[in-house]
Amino acid sequence: MLYTRPRLLIVDDEPSIRVSMSSLLAEIGYDVRSAGDGFSALDELRKEVPDVLLSDLNMPGMSGFELLSVVRRRFPAVQTIAMSGAFSGDEVASGVAADAFYQKGSSMGSLLRILGSLPWPEQTPSNRPPNAWAPIWIQSNGHDGSGEAYVTIACPECLRTFPQAIGGSPGLLRETVCIHCRGSIRFAIVPPADTASVPALQKKIVKMERRPASVAQFCA
Repeated sequence: MLYTRPRLLIVDDEPSIRVSMSSLLAEIGYDVRSAGDGFSALDELRKEVPDVLLSDLNMPGMSGFELLSVVRRRFPAVQTIAMSGAFSGDEVASGVAADAFYQKGSSMGSLLRILGSLPWPEQTPSNRPPNAWAPIWIQSNGHDGSGEAYVTIACPECLRTFPQAIGGSPGLLRETVCIHCRGSIRFAIVPPADTASVPALQKKIVKMERRPASVAQFCA
């Protein structure tokens, strides 16, 4: 069997982090690409699906929470690593759709150990089912020119984006339909840069999803 280099996609809005990580990981044998935000990462995913996705959590536009949840649903065989300076330790925070966590600011040796613990491409389980109804986490974008609140949603099926109005007092869970492929999308809105709120929201959603669907569907 021919040896193929593991393909790695690094997503971070800080250019210095992308450059330093890309250089180091390319030197030790990874086929590395990078993207400056979640939307750019989706463009890269359309070109080629990586073996490993390493994504910052707090990014403008599309957060890492949303990107990772889209990848988990659309490409369940991709190994995912979340990275952030907002959480400590090496455990994946509740609500983050990742296989591992790398604390920003810690040594590159820690990242290399995490990468080394992940399955190689030919060992990656291909039967991990996507969680089709797990909500994607979306940061509120603010208000448009008319003052209406909206978010930008990335469809987990076709990977294209579209704006979605969220007027009024939003419930915890919402559902919509992709304007491009007509696929159903379930999402939860997180305040901009409010990474601390995600674990609490995740726990609340888990409790809601244990109730009958008619009760949980749009519970605030």
